[in-house]
Order: sequence, then C-alpha cells, then structure tokens
Amino acid sequence: MAQQPQVKYRNDYAAPAFLIDRVDLSFDIEDDATRVHARLVVTRNDKAARQDDLVLDGSAALVAVTLDGERLDESGYALADEQLTVRGVPDSFILEVETEIDPAANTSLMGLYASNGNLFTQCEPEGFRKITYYLDRPDVMAKFTTTIMADKHKFPVLLSNGNKVGEGMVDKKRHWVKWVDPYKKPSYLFALVAGKLTALKDKFVTMRGREVALEIWTEPADQDKTQHAMESLKHSMKWDEQRFGLEYDLDIYMIVAVGDFNMGAMENKGLNVFNTKYVLARKDTATDADFQGVERVIGHEYFHNWTGNRVTCRDWFQLSLKEGLTVFRDQEFGADMSSRAVKRIEDVKGLRAHQFPEDAGPTSHPIRPDSYIEMNNFYTMTVYEKGAEVVRMYHTLLGEAGFRKGMDLYFKRHDGQAVTCDDFRAAMADANDVDLGQFGLWYSQAGTPVLSVSGRYDSVARSYTLNVRQSCPPTPGQELKQPFHIPLALGLVGADGADLPLQLEGEAEAQGGTRVLDVKAAEQSFTFVGVPTEPVPSLLRGFSAPVKLDFDWRDDQLAFLMANDSDSFSRWEAGQTLAERLFKQLLATLAAGGELKLPETFVAAFRAVLKDHVADPAFKALMLALPSEAEILEMVEVADPASIHQVRDFVLDELAQALRGEWREAYELSQTRDYKPQDAGKRDLKNRALAMLNRLDDAWPAEAAAKQCREADNMTDQMGAMLALRDRDGAERDDCFTAFASRWQGDALVMDKFFMLVASSQLPGTLEHVQAAMQHPAFTLKNPNKARALIGTFGANMALFHAADGSGYRFLADQVLALDAINPQVASRIVNAFRRLKKLEPARQALMREQLQRLAGQPLSKDVYEIVSKILEA
Repeated sequence: MAQQPQVKYRNDYAAPAFLIDRVDLSFDIEDDATRVHARLVVTRNDKAARQDDLVLDGSAALVAVTLDGERLDESGYALADEQLTVRGVPDSFILEVETEIDPAANTSLMGLYASNGNLFTQCEPEGFRKITYYLDRPDVMAKFTTTIMADKHKFPVLLSNGNKVGEGMVDKKRHWVKWVDPYKKPSYLFALVAGKLTALKDKFVTMRGREVALEIWTEPADQDKTQHAMESLKHSMKWDEQRFGLEYDLDIYMIVAVGDFNMGAMENKGLNVFNTKYVLARKDTATDADFQGVERVIGHEYFHNWTGNRVTCRDWFQLSLKEGLTVFRDQEFGADMSSRAVKRIEDVKGLRAHQFPEDAGPTSHPIRPDSYIEMNNFYTMTVYEKGAEVVRMYHTLLGEAGFRKGMDLYFKRHDGQAVTCDDFRAAMADANDVDLGQFGLWYSQAGTPVLSVSGRYDSVARSYTLNVRQSCPPTPGQELKQPFHIPLALGLVGADGADLPLQLEGEAEAQGGTRVLDVKAAEQSFTFVGVPTEPVPSLLRGFSAPVKLDFDWRDDQLAFLMANDSDSFSRWEAGQTLAERLFKQLLATLAAGGELKLPETFVAAFRAVLKDHVADPAFKALMLALPSEAEILEMVEVADPASIHQVRDFVLDELAQALRGEWREAYELSQTRDYKPQDAGKRDLKNRALAMLNRLDDAWPAEAAAKQCREADNMTDQMGAMLALRDRDGAERDDCFTAFASRWQGDALVMDKFFMLVASSQLPGTLEHVQAAMQHPAFTLKNPNKARALIGTFGANMALFHAADGSGYRFLADQVLALDAINPQVASRIVNAFRRLKKLEPARQALMREQLQRLAGQPLSKDVYEIVSKILEA
C-alpha cells in the first residue's frame, strides 16, 4: 500500500481534557481570502485526565494565537500534523486564534468553500477544522456567536446559526450581520452562508403559539422551484409535534440550497444547507420520486433538530444514534404522508439492494463501528438504513405507546448532551421496564442474520409449531456471532384467506391478526394451539427485522399469499420469493447449457396483478417489478454478471411478449389528463407498462414513447418515456435524447438525469457514450451530483461495468484517481463499486483485482485508501 493512515478505535475514547463554553467567531470575507477570528472561552474538564497543554485540530493557515490577551510566539505553541498545541495553559482562559482560508480553492467541499460565487460551509464530521483551530469533536458543545463582514454588493445575504441580533454597515461598501445561537452545539453543526441569494418566506405557528419565520434561500433563478420544499417543511414541523410532541425552538428556520454539495443535506442548527437535488422541485423539472425525495429529506433534516442537535452523539462511532433514529422518523413521516405499505416496501427494497451487500462485503461493519481510518467512510447504508431498522425493532417490540415513552425519557435525560447508543437503549428499557441487554448486540455485531424457519401442523392436536433457527455469517473481524434479539412478526392464514386467531401454548386466550415473537436463542420452537386446519404461515410481516428469511413454501402457497395476505409487505414479499426461485433455477439451467423457459405459473401471477383494477396503482407497480441485477447477484454464491444480465433480460422479454395485451391495457387505463401529485402511482404503473412494451419489436411502443416524450407536461412522464427508449436502438431514442439534452442543458439537476440515462443504458457502446458525456459542457467532475450521476451510475451498470474485457473496471479506476485529487469523499463513494470483488467468477475477479492493485500503488487519500485496502485484504 502507498500509505498507512492511523486507525481510530471506539474503545480508545477519552473525555476531552478541556471544554469550550463559548465561541465568538468573526469572518472577514475578501475577494482573495477570508480572515477568521475565533475567540474561545475554555475551561479544564475536571472529569477528564489532566493535560498541561491544549491540543486543537486544524488545517487552516495560522495567522496568530493569543492567550488571555497576550500574543504568543512559537515558544508558546507548536503547529504540526494538523494540530495546534498551546503549551502550559491555566485552568480557565480565553484563547484567540486567527486564520486565513481560501474558499475558492477548496474543492473538497468541506469547511468553507465557494460555489458559483457564493460561500457555504459543510462541517460534519470534521470540516470545522478547515476553518479554524478547535476541539473538533462532537462531545465539546459551546454557544456560538457569529459576525460576518463582506462586500454588500457581492454578498448581500449573510447567514449563520441561531437568531439574527444585529446588522449594519462597516463602511460605504461593506456590511456586517451578527447571529447568536442560544443553544450549545458541537462544531460540526456550525454553518455560514454568504452570497447573492433570494428567499421564499413563510411562517409556522407552533403548538404553543410561537411564530417561527421560515426561509428557503436559493439562487434567484431557482426560487420558483421551492414551494414544495416549503410545504414539506411545514408538514414536518406539524408532524413532529403531533407524533412526538417536539416543538421547534428558535425564532427562525432557514434552508439554503447549493448545487455543489457532498451529501444530501446538513442539519446545522437553524440553518440547514441542502443539495439543490432535495430542495428544487417543479413538475416540469422533477419526477414524482424527486418530489418524494424532497419531502423526505426536508423532514429528515428538520427532525434532526431534536434527534441530533438538542441531543447529539458523544463520538463519531455513535453516528447511528442520530442518523438511524432520524431515518426511522423520516420513514414514518413519509409513510404518514403517502401509502404506508408502499413506503415500507420501497425502504426494504433500498435496504436489500444497497445495505445487504454492504453487510456481506469487505467493508461490513456494525451500525456502531469499532474502528475507522476516515470518518467520512462511515456515512453508510449500514449506519443510516440498518440503523433505522434497529430503531424500528424497538418500536415493534415496545409498541407505539412504549416507544413514545422511551423517546420522552431519552429527551428528559439527555437534552443538551452528547450521548451514546447505549444511552438511547437504556431510555427505551427503563421507560418500559424491560431487559434489552441482548438487543444491544445489534449495535456491535455486523452482518445480516438468517432466520431458518420450518413449520409442522398436527391435525390431531390442532396445533401448528414453528421451529426457528438463527445464524449470522462471518464478517471481517467477527467470525463468530452471538444470537440476536429478533422480533418476528407473523400471522397464520387460513384456507379462506383470513388470518387465524393466534394462541401460543400456555396462553389463556387467542389474539387476532399479527403476533410478534421474541426470537432470542440460536434455536427456538413456538407452538400455536386451536388451529382448525393447516395454515399458510405469513412470516416477517412488515419486515419486522433486517434479516434474511429461509422458509420452504410451496409455489402454490406463495401464490396464495400474494393473493390473500392481509399484510401488504408479505404479499409483495411472496412475489419476490417466487422471482428469486425462478432466477436461481434459470441461472442453473443456463450454466448447464439448457434451454431457458418461463413457467406459466409465473406469467399467470403477473397477469393476475395486471388484471387487478382495484389495487393501489403504486402497489401494483411494485408487485410488477422484478429484483434488480444487483439483488440477483446477492442470491448466488459466485456471480457471473453476464449470465445474470442475460437471464433477467430473458424473463423481462418473455413477460413482455406473453402479456403484451395486458401491458397495453395498463398503459392506456393509467393515463391521467392533468398532472396531480396524487396520481403518482398511476404514472408509475403507466411508465412501467411502457417500458415493458418497448421490449417488443413492434413499432407502436417506440412511437408511443416518442410521443409521450415530446408532449409530456411533467418530468415523470418525460423520464418514463426516455427510460422506455433507453435500451432500444433507433431514431425515436436518438431524437428524444438529443431533444432532451438540448432543451435542458441549462438546468443542472435535469442534466443529471440525462447523464444517468446515458450511464445506465444496456446498449453496446455505452462506455464510449459515458466518456463522450464527460466532455459535455454541463458535466464536471468537480460537482458531486454530476460525478454520481455519470460515473457512479456506470459503476452500478452490471452489464457494462463488469464487461468481460475489464474496460469498465479500468475506466472506473481512472475516474477514482481523478476524483481523489479533487474530492476524496466523492471518490470513496465511487470506489465502492469494487466491493463485490470476492463475489465474482475468477476471470472478472482477476481483472478487478488488477485495477484495485493499481489504485493501491498510488498516493491515495485516507478516504479511498481505507476502502481499497479493505477490499483487497478481505
């Protein structure tokens, strides 16, 4: 390896030797540089080991250090390895640090950086140290006052955390604004924005009658795309009051949208900085999925005000304390704003497509990691999405009332504190007087548990027994796993399709509907009595735990559950299980040189869904979606991406041909005359049908898609048409793509959609088209959204990324090196495309390993080094 950065371990945590009570920041913004003056009120921490010297984190150019009014020379401090050591400090003192930074040269987009002439900050997790020298750790919480000075013409808007308490003119050209945040916060929640921006303004009256000013700031050209974000913000505030009794605590809540941003958004206290992707939405530029994404991310960042800001994490190993909890909250918000069943299925699909592979790969880690080299690498699906599933299991075990009691106690105990995942678990346990000790293993053990379940009906005793065995495969650094505490939600479905009453052996009476079993041992049995006939078990209802389920249903039983299960998730899951079995069979047939055939029972199941004109269209669209190639890859031990692509294409082609009439009918019946948000399900179903029809050789589907592309009054239908044509060679595709790029070349977010279409195409020559798109005037590697849309999407293109000649691997490795020199955080996300190295068949594995070794031989950032080294060492 080219370098070996230092590993940090959770068990090495030590309380800070010093605390900072107050921070007064002054930013003097000039054209060529920004001067930062930080005044820190510091006291020794009596609860920590004594240190004579104060050690601060930082990488900005140091101008001056002053201790209690005396400017220090180099005998009073030392500067080395991105740390400032102030020697021999007293027990309490005032330290002033002056630094100079160049936001325009900051391509990492961490700290203070420039974007399109405006200035923005991103400080989580360790960006504040790029601004000044500080105890840059989440357990050091201080009250911040921020004064910003700048040219009023160039930077008319000056924003920071908290409430604005003053403003005025420095001279005829320059002005100042002062902000005070009355709540203590860690440095990662600091924010500053300066530039030429305009605001959509509104207000919200809290449940206690306080009026809160709401402002969404964007560049002037984008202001007409912010109304949905504002409505989403007000819905979020109302929902949090009603569901959790949580009220906003400042006089103003601001959101600022920026096109250059590494993440989705950031919850800085009172001043959220957002990627434009999650703020800007207008029906002609944003799809239905974009509108839902805006609503969910707006909610997520707002909910952080309590689960992340008022109560924050003690150290970065506890990241899931705030992120897993807040993802659960935004999932619940999304479910209440739309269809709970559809939202749950979408969340599980995302978990399986992205987090399950993470659990099974070389970068596998618990939701509370034990070590890291670069903290940016742990903003993962495991910490966020699996973390949310762990929080959901509390809710499943304790019920809505019990979970609320736990949340109330958590805030009562820890408001204003930096705490741990164990503190949250303790609040849940103590509020409900239950033992959740074993449940804590979800925080420390990596991997996806497997529940192997078998059932036996005794007609004489009229009983049904479930045997449940749990296991968890080895993961890096964890060969053996202890049994988890797993909530298994289930029902028993009778011959008439209705749920049977459930009475466990030894219970006095039966309970209806769904039961939650506590699976705690490596192997357990549960016997239900009073079961009149042999039932069909409906297991893991609502996806009650993030596990893989193994049960030997017959195909006819799965079809029965698809038609009758009262749990919508389990209905969908039955179809997915049928599809998984089919793909495994077809892959085995292909490997043996046999002829591929699609069973009529599978076609009949799709026909039944298409013919169901009563079901929610959004749910139907999900039922009609096959597992992705990435999901199929996870179903097999050793993967040949070309075979997976061939088999999935075969199934899609056969379904298109066999059900051409039903797809045509679904397309025509799902047409909507006017664009209405509530018709999103119809549009999804219509566009899915259009894509299936375009797998046929008929001319009509291509003509219909081209017509829809030309005439669509909303981006959902325009993108639906282009996705239908994406893999179909012909004039219709070429004309649509050319017209789309020409029309939207000035809209950055819409062009991201164009780049995604280019990179996800299955047509020959896609890699050349991706390389050509990199020369498009609208593309730049410096913009994270662009890099993710084009390069990241290509890395997820199973057929082309895994090309047999290794060209996809070479291309991606080249781009990782280029990105690493610009923005290591984005580069480390892109390089994750290589993480399934050990899953591939030998020839492709050798080609991928060659590129990883090439990367390893280069001078890499900590971000990329950590990922590459873990993949190669696994």
